[in-house]
Amino acid sequence: MAPRHNGRDKIAHGVINFPTLPGMGGIDVANGVVGAVLGMLFAVLFQQPLQNGLYRLRTRSTRAVRTLRQREESSPAWRTFSLGPLHTSALIVEGDGESSISAESVYIQVLDEEIELPSDMAGWRTELEEENTRGRTEGRTPMWNGPRYAVESLDVSRTALDEHPEVHLRLRPTDYFTFLAAQQLDRRLPDGTSPRSRYLDPDDPLSAPAFLQCSFAVNIAVVTADDMVVVSQRSDRVRMAPGVWNSSVNEGMSRHIDSSGRSAPDLHAVARRGMREELSLEPHEYSLELLAFVLDTDKRHWSAHFYAKLKDLTREGLQTRMSRGVADRWEHQTIDYVPFRPATVVKYMLRADRVHRWAPLAPALFHLALVHVYNRTPVERATAQIVRRM
Repeated sequence: MAPRHNGRDKIAHGVINFPTLPGMGGIDVANGVVGAVLGMLFAVLFQQPLQNGLYRLRTRSTRAVRTLRQREESSPAWRTFSLGPLHTSALIVEGDGESSISAESVYIQVLDEEIELPSDMAGWRTELEEENTRGRTEGRTPMWNGPRYAVESLDVSRTALDEHPEVHLRLRPTDYFTFLAAQQLDRRLPDGTSPRSRYLDPDDPLSAPAFLQCSFAVNIAVVTADDMVVVSQRSDRVRMAPGVWNSSVNEGMSRHIDSSGRSAPDLHAVARRGMREELSLEPHEYSLELLAFVLDTDKRHWSAHFYAKLKDLTREGLQTRMSRGVADRWEHQTIDYVPFRPATVVKYMLRADRVHRWAPLAPALFHLALVHVYNRTPVERATAQIVRRM
């Protein structure tokens, strides 16, 4: 009969027998424990780097596939202003917002020959005259056929030493009825074409006959002393673009008011007139800077874009001032005051109830004003973040 050993004898002889599962020896258990420990260490040390590496590999592979699918493309050098889902017909011809354009750098020449419409469009102007006469007879408010300017050309050059811009603007006399007739760009002519298809080249937006460019205005972004930008909504009673959201001040250049005698108009003087007529502000109450020249390629409206900063008047002060009388109050039905910060202004412009209700030239104006005050990088960064989250 074999001798019996107790537990103390096994320990004394250095032998310990661990319980094992059927079919498994002690070496198998040890290997399993070591494998589990190594697996945990591997997961802790290498799982996240491996996941990151796989993500980068997938991203690069996707880009590589897209690159293989890409083809050579040509695009126009001139592109109209856009901001995420907001697309406009505003073409910024000169000016980036960061630097202002001095009054001394703008040269304006007024030509003598008045605008005449082509013979197959002249009847459209006659229709407007007859409609105005009938309206007056029937007691309706008549249109005022005010004298204005058409744009013959706008050219930009650079000074030799510091490369500052020099803008050469050539104007010709015209009137409001000619402007309204020429705005019918998609109306059919006798030969089946339209003024747009016959006279305008979408690949060359700066070339157009003067009779289709019978509008030059100033648009101003006005910021109060407590940093609120003024945004106006055009009245439903105006003939052009009723109900849209627009710049703080929009003033058309008048041949009768803005030119004394035969002298050329001064753009800063036009802007100051607009500030006085639409917001009851006098020149000593604000600073004024010219930021850009912009063209609405759809309607062929030219604009000088300005930025104005009120020195002392806050939002409340401006509201109080306007409550005591504004010359052109009838042109606006609502005025919003928006905190003048990049993220806030961009969010406002992209609001669901605003994004498709802007006058074409206004979003570019507010963007340029932001760039002028905050510089381009912070504005672009804020815009990219907002658009990405939409």
